[in-house]
Amino acid sequence: MSRYSLNTLVLFGILSIASILVVQLVWVRKTMELQNTNIAIQEKEDSLNIKEFSEQSHVALRNVLAEINTSLADSSELYGAVKQIRSNRFMVDINEELQPFYLETLLKKAFYAQNINQDFVYGIYDCFTDSIVYGNLIKFSKESLYEPASKNQGGVTAENVTIENDGHYFTVFFPNIIAAPIVPVRFISPWIYIGIIVLLVSFFFIYSLVIIFRQKKVSEVKNDFINNMTHELKTPISTISLSSEMLLHKADISQENVRKYARIIFEENKRLEQQVERVLNVAKLDKNELVLNREIIDIKEILFQLKENFETFQKAPNSQLLLTLSEGSHSLNGDPVHLTNVLYNLMDNAIKYSDGIIHIAIKTEVSSSHLIIEFEDKGIGISKEHQKSIFDKFYRVPTGNVHNVKGFGLGLYYVKLIVEGHGGKISMRSAPKEGTAFTIKLPFKA
Repeated sequence: MSRYSLNTLVLFGILSIASILVVQLVWVRKTMELQNTNIAIQEKEDSLNIKEFSEQSHVALRNVLAEINTSLADSSELYGAVKQIRSNRFMVDINEELQPFYLETLLKKAFYAQNINQDFVYGIYDCFTDSIVYGNLIKFSKESLYEPASKNQGGVTAENVTIENDGHYFTVFFPNIIAAPIVPVRFISPWIYIGIIVLLVSFFFIYSLVIIFRQKKVSEVKNDFINNMTHELKTPISTISLSSEMLLHKADISQENVRKYARIIFEENKRLEQQVERVLNVAKLDKNELVLNREIIDIKEILFQLKENFETFQKAPNSQLLLTLSEGSHSLNGDPVHLTNVLYNLMDNAIKYSDGIIHIAIKTEVSSSHLIIEFEDKGIGISKEHQKSIFDKFYRVPTGNVHNVKGFGLGLYYVKLIVEGHGGKISMRSAPKEGTAFTIKLPFKA
């Protein structure tokens, strides 16, 4: 995917999320305004209904009190006798003898006249005996109007019950009327829903971008690997082809030249074989097919061979490999072939990335449980931005179209896998133009 296509994708993704967010914000705002309006209307209606019910109840109870108090000279004496304790409970003071059944009949008649179609319960309190007598629950229905809730219960509303003492009051309670102001149902704020949606969409978008950028990086790394592999394989193939052509077409070739060209073909073929073997080994490591054949090996011997190999093949003046070994045993349980490859890879890496004179220092440190090996060079170093990816497969520090450093970007990846396969760790420190140091920490017992 080209940079232009990727930028276009990101732009359209941001515009899409912004459009969704704007639509959701407008919708939520309109919804909340409508909800608040409906709640306000409902509260106003409930308030008006309660007020109307309260006025109707006062009128009905005053009428009942007027029927009971037959000795009243003026209806103004009834003022203040009816008190509303709560929105669904009323108290009426009386000074007359009172028959509960008669009171129940008057209440039914008065409520029906005032169009109060509600269930009710009444109670009569006697101040002298400090006792209260309750009537049955009277339920309202369209068919039977006001009837006791239970026909089998005689209750206290029998016709032969009479409260003769004066100085008492009766109360009327309406169970279906809400005693406290209606509290609107609180729904979860729509802002929470829109927040969750935005988070999910944003997470999906960011995750998609991460995957796209990761795939783009993998694609670039693979393309770089293919370019490097092409350059790595082209040189030995060209050399083999040229040498073969000389052997085939040169008639007067001497025996010495035949051996020379044959040696070149053999060495370049060996080089090709090593390159292919390196790629196959990494492929096996990825599939967990590579088995470590462990045995007790002495790392000192491998390091001595490494130094000898360096001194044999490095003919550049003033190039040196400094080997400093710690006291103590360097023997550990590991695969001799792969650990040897690890050490040679690190030395080869230090040589390839040394600018001019090669200076390599190898130090060891022995602890009770680990062997620490450090490779340090005075090469070109690695910038901080590339250090985090240096152990990735196929990764090489970008050098543009210049392929002066040979390799596939598999060396350090292979080193890391083998070291971790032995239960060890590898770390790196580096600075541009100052050099690089790799530290391997291997356990004696894995």
